[in-house]
Amino acid sequence: MEPKDIDRIIEMAWEDRTTFEAIELQFGFSESAVIGLMRKELKRSSFNLWRKRVNSGTSQKHAFKRNPEINRFKCSRQKSISMNKISKR
Repeated sequence: MEPKDIDRIIEMAWEDRTTFEAIELQFGFSESAVIGLMRKELKRSSFNLWRKRVNSGTSQKHAFKRNPEINRFKCSRQKSISMNKISKR
């Protein structure tokens, strides 16, 4: 896996509203694989902060915790992203 893909997965994992299901859809990484990657790539204190936030109950990292009316994993005003590449307009 390329460093830019790893960086993108970490970025998506840090975003509170990007679900693990969205990461799996784009990159094929399950929740446990994302956790393993975060554990490997982040400093221990950063990883602990991230896990605490993900497990806090306010995070929407799992699709079942989200409002059922939200059926996307990015802001409607965000540029279109396809397979992690910004599409040309």
